Amino acid sequence: MDRIYDLAIIGGGVNGCGIARDAAGRGNTVFLCEMNDLASGTSSWSTKLVHGGLRYLEYYEFRLVREALIEREILWQIAPHIIRPLRFVLPHHAGLRPAWLLRLGLFLYDHIGGRHLLPATRSVDLTTDVVGKPLIAGRYTKGFEYSDCFVDDARLVALTARDAADRGAEIRTRSRAVEIRQVDGIWHVAVEDRASGTRDTIKARALVNAGGPWVEQVLASGAGVNARAKVRLVQGSHIVVKKLYDHDRAYIFQNADGRIIFVIPYQDDFTLIGTTDRDYDGDPAKVKATVEEIQYLCASASEYLAKPVKPEDVVWNYSGVRPLYDDGASEAKAATRDYVFELDTPGGAPLLSIYGGKITTYRRLSEEALERLSPYLRSAKAKEGWTGKSPLPGGDMDVSAVAALTAELIRNHPFLAQPHANRLAHAYGTRAAKLLGNAKSADDLGRSFGATLTESEVRYLMANEWAQTAEDVVWRRSKLGLRMSADEVAALDEWMAANRVSGERPLREAGGRT
Repeated sequence: MDRIYDLAIIGGGVNGCGIARDAAGRGNTVFLCEMNDLASGTSSWSTKLVHGGLRYLEYYEFRLVREALIEREILWQIAPHIIRPLRFVLPHHAGLRPAWLLRLGLFLYDHIGGRHLLPATRSVDLTTDVVGKPLIAGRYTKGFEYSDCFVDDARLVALTARDAADRGAEIRTRSRAVEIRQVDGIWHVAVEDRASGTRDTIKARALVNAGGPWVEQVLASGAGVNARAKVRLVQGSHIVVKKLYDHDRAYIFQNADGRIIFVIPYQDDFTLIGTTDRDYDGDPAKVKATVEEIQYLCASASEYLAKPVKPEDVVWNYSGVRPLYDDGASEAKAATRDYVFELDTPGGAPLLSIYGGKITTYRRLSEEALERLSPYLRSAKAKEGWTGKSPLPGGDMDVSAVAALTAELIRNHPFLAQPHANRLAHAYGTRAAKLLGNAKSADDLGRSFGATLTESEVRYLMANEWAQTAEDVVWRRSKLGLRMSADEVAALDEWMAANRVSGERPLREAGGRT
């Protein structure tokens, strides 16, 4: 008899993987397909923040901000290796939002979300504090410093998928759902392997459409459902430049057009600047940062920084499309970042489509999705939330323990340089020890591909995190592409192609369900 899953999910971004993890942990059988690599769409092109969204207060999004602020500390505690606290400096700009309004907004930000671990807001004298030194002298004299968190967004997705698989979910990447239809109250999803072109049919009692920018295309592939909600595609672009200053704080700069941009310390030696907000009507797979966007980000940062940022300073840029719920806002910057569910039951079997959402609220979105679907799922645990207390893979440690873990890795493997050990601790947490094994020397880690990337790490990523190409490794499982040459990346891609096992599926970790 053909297997019938409790739940099938289309889309391997943060929302799809979050729902897969939650559902599998409640005892449901789960299948997820992603047409490309995990987090290859919107989820890897964010501003890399777990935050409440200070500016959303201006649009009276109090529910969203409160939920995001609560989730901020929950996510930090379940994934302290890939999420870390970050202090943000907000200079007061004469002629824009008045200081009293900024102070009021930050008071709400500190108090409506149950902040327990992160430090509170403080006022800053920019003429004497070190955070004022990178700014244009005399123009900005006072400001505020508040807390949010930085996240490795693509690794958040990969680790969420890893945990889902450890709990029994089947995760299939580079596999596209080409048709969905319902037969006798069961969803039939035709899934095509993009490498071989072969197709098979997955059957499930419930279906989640987490297609992100492609949510409407999924519905159009044969579900027989006419979507009531609409998606609004909004392009957001970022630039990366060489490190602009020496301290560890980020900045949030106000622009005369009402938008804000972030300037964030990034990957030790770089600075990340973003984002833009503009409506997008092209193919989400082909979105690229425009010349105008790059110029806008440079000009916005240069309005504040003593050393101007120029387009020729940009060492990397990226752009993504946010699939926001279309609430009819006149401008892209004002469109809601909240999420909306659309539940349909054509023929009796549920189809849940997701519109909007943000990285910070993905875990709560997943819980709510399971709450919506619980009447249709068989698991006796269907109503029990659990993901806020169970760490993601490698995150089973205190929020302050990454430095100690780095030191432990060096003690156990003295050949590791401190930057290498620190990178492994932040990327893999307690599972870094599994990657390193019993290595006594650098040679024991196999071939070196450059920028501290070794054969041992690549094999681990191929076996456990669905990595198949060099791009998967150097731009999503890490950001080593910032440090590797084109020749090094090409050599890695060639090696991975030669060492890939046809039809290989990542193995479940020891202790995972089978």
